[in-house]
Amino acid sequence: MTQLTMGKALTAGLRHAMADDDRVLVMGEDIGRLGGVFRITDGLLDEFGPKRVVDTPLAESGIVGTAVGLAMRGFRPVVEIQFDGFVYPAFDQIVCQVAKLHYRTQGRVTVPLTIRIPWAGGVGAAEHHSESPEAYFVHTAGLRVVAVSNPQDAYTVLQQAIACDDPVVFFEPKRLYHTKGEVDLDADIADAAPMGLARVVRPGTDATIVTYGAQVTTALDAAQAAEDEGISLEVIDLRSLSPVDYRTVSASVRKTGRLVVTHEAGGEAGVAAEIIASVTEQCFHYLEAAPARVTGLDIPYPPAKLEKHHIPDLDRVLDAVDRVLDRPNSLTGVEL
Repeated sequence: MTQLTMGKALTAGLRHAMADDDRVLVMGEDIGRLGGVFRITDGLLDEFGPKRVVDTPLAESGIVGTAVGLAMRGFRPVVEIQFDGFVYPAFDQIVCQVAKLHYRTQGRVTVPLTIRIPWAGGVGAAEHHSESPEAYFVHTAGLRVVAVSNPQDAYTVLQQAIACDDPVVFFEPKRLYHTKGEVDLDADIADAAPMGLARVVRPGTDATIVTYGAQVTTALDAAQAAEDEGISLEVIDLRSLSPVDYRTVSASVRKTGRLVVTHEAGGEAGVAAEIIASVTEQCFHYLEAAPARVTGLDIPYPPAKLEKHHIPDLDRVLDAVDRVLDRPNSLTGVEL
């Protein structure tokens, strides 16, 4: 096992995939000589050359459109979108071409394309650099959507995404790029947990918290704080947002009877709303309380000085836990 930051784990995952398969290439803005804004592709140009590490013009639609053609001709391109909010110029290519080609051709054409997106806030940046657009892609049939929360998954799931014959939108929480963790660089992706499988990262009995990306850390902090009050919270890292591993989520809710879903994206028509609706359909008779969601506000991303009020924090998550446990909370006041 090796201690790596999430950023370095992603680099290692890309390097491993490129060394194993010469059909894998990476492309994006400033990813070659500069190594990317976040230095995720640093060193790959020297190792694999300019035909496999391609600096592109500043044109996301053109980047993804070119990658579609490469994927159709047998390559496995990995596209980097420089920041989450820059994906919108490529939206038409992703939802109208990438997501539909396999279905449109009755399975004759596959699009093994991975779209890496540094994602979400918490880094003191502004709009277009701190956004959470995952619900757009979760709503789009034909795409796999994943979000990693730790260095080991960053290393392993990225390789699984590249090896997958389906197009994968791969979200990387940029505020975790510098967090360190143990990474097994010798792990075989065939032996790792499947890309679409959720993980119970902390077992518990009183309520279930479902989340993904950087909010996994917040949920774990909330579970630790709740333990001090004798409350046992089970924390589930979804890992895959499309498809969702409802077997793992529903099994947990049937055990605890209570559900909190948290994510940084806005609440309106978000991932949390879909998870709560689906779990309610599947587990209605097991629920002891109405599920609660803790999300970002339904506003354009705020200036950096205000983002701490926008991103769900430990106090907001614990307040939702209090609601589902019928404890005093922000809606009832401090005293019942």
